[in-house]
Amino acid sequence: MKLLEVDSSVTRRDFLRVPKILYRNDPNWVCPLDKDIEDIFTPGKNISFRQGEAARWILKNDHDRLIGRVAAFVHEERSREYEQPTGGMGFFECIDDRDAAFLLFHTAREWLAARGMEAMDGPINFGENHNHWGLLVEGFMQPGYGMPYHFPYYRELFESYGFKPYFKQYSYHRDLTTVKTFPERFMKIADWVSKRPGFSFRHFTLRETDRFVNDMAHIYNETWSAIKDDYTPMDVEEVKKGLRQAKPIIDEELIWFAYYQDEPIAFFILFPDVNQILKHLNGKMTPWNMLKFLYLKKIHTMTRMRAFVAGVAPRYQNSGIESAIFKHLFEVFRKKPYYREIELSWVGDYNPRMKAIYEAIGAVHAKTHITYRFLFDPERPFKTYVEEIGVMGQEQKIKKQDK
Repeated sequence: MKLLEVDSSVTRRDFLRVPKILYRNDPNWVCPLDKDIEDIFTPGKNISFRQGEAARWILKNDHDRLIGRVAAFVHEERSREYEQPTGGMGFFECIDDRDAAFLLFHTAREWLAARGMEAMDGPINFGENHNHWGLLVEGFMQPGYGMPYHFPYYRELFESYGFKPYFKQYSYHRDLTTVKTFPERFMKIADWVSKRPGFSFRHFTLRETDRFVNDMAHIYNETWSAIKDDYTPMDVEEVKKGLRQAKPIIDEELIWFAYYQDEPIAFFILFPDVNQILKHLNGKMTPWNMLKFLYLKKIHTMTRMRAFVAGVAPRYQNSGIESAIFKHLFEVFRKKPYYREIELSWVGDYNPRMKAIYEAIGAVHAKTHITYRFLFDPERPFKTYVEEIGVMGQEQKIKKQDK
């Protein structure tokens, strides 16, 4: 086997080709846009390079055929959040061969160790966790945009190398074609909250992007400042940039904000699932594919929505505000019957409150991903996310902030 670092136009192209070769006969896999993947590894395109670095490798067999790839990355601030400095490994793809997989894992491990890391999480993203995060182990169906899809045998490769589950990520699906409303008890809570004095709800508009992004940052910063003393405030300009990039698929009525006496207190962001269009483009946005994209959008090929991110200010958690937002979303679904399904992804196994909300609206557990951790020192005791961070400790910090 031959391992090559990605450092040229040829190896960059080969890095993108690996999954196209491996999944070419898998009807569920959706090829992401080549540009989207390359931007993750391009300084100036990815904010993570401000405090980190990344490297990539491809693997060929003795006949010079591509059989695998992997990436490793360090983010200086995030790596120090744990008991041991922890880096990231991701974008792993490989044939069903332990020697090949272990070589890729070991390469990422050695690169991270040389930079002072003592553990690696994977497969994860060099960026935010709503994209390219976790290993699919249950629910091998067509993925929503940004959600990883993998072969079932990857789990054995990870665990036989020594990776252990750090936390599980659950995705829920809600069929909108079989029922006319959310469960009665849920809607009663939603109605009650919606009518309380001082509460109001507005959906996003592109012309007011600056205002809504600032409202989102207000909620995010209030939430995380209550949990972490050393949190990093939301980068408003990066969020605006992301919304500009998503403009071709944004449906303004799928993004909702809640206010109390005009102060932003919650938001919920759904995007139409562009994977239902990307499925037909093979990773390329050529002029012809652009026309195809516009046509498929016009005929409502995007019938599924994916929940990307939500936030509720600490003082309003457990108040039913999420129910009220879903009530407003349901009114949108009734107006736009071409939306037939919601993918609510993802919620961690450490977040029972959000799992309960998803189940309350009739959503069912459809997929499971696992974020793994590998400790370089086998003698060091392994801790899951809950054991290391402590959900109860987080809740206590929030309660303390409320007083």
